[in-house]
Amino acid sequence: MSENPELILMRWLIDAMNVIGSRPDGWWRDREGATRKLVDQVSAWAGDEPVTVVLDTGPDDLLGTVGSVTVVRAPRRGRNAADDEIVRLVETDPDALVVTSDAELVSRVRALGAAVEGAGTFRRRLESPP
Repeated sequence: MSENPELILMRWLIDAMNVIGSRPDGWWRDREGATRKLVDQVSAWAGDEPVTVVLDTGPDDLLGTVGSVTVVRAPRRGRNAADDEIVRLVETDPDALVVTSDAELVSRVRALGAAVEGAGTFRRRLESPP
């Protein structure tokens, strides 16, 4: 859960592959496993905070909402598909906090008014004891 009181009511939008790829821990050998691990970590961390995890691809059984965490897949495949979906979500909720280290996506969502947290910082947040 967020330690910063200003972030409590913000909706978190997570660029899943950017967060997964932020650490060279062998995730590329098991993308599905890495995706499941991230969703599990986010679910354990989120508490009541609204979080949307945006996937490029991933197993169907992860899609949907459990508690305050919603997992969605980009509606199309291809380059920047998840980024475009995150931008679309920010357009509907410009007070969102986007988790990514993708410079182009950072620029796009900041232009719409969203706050940004880097993928590495977010991973450390997930791995910190409460």
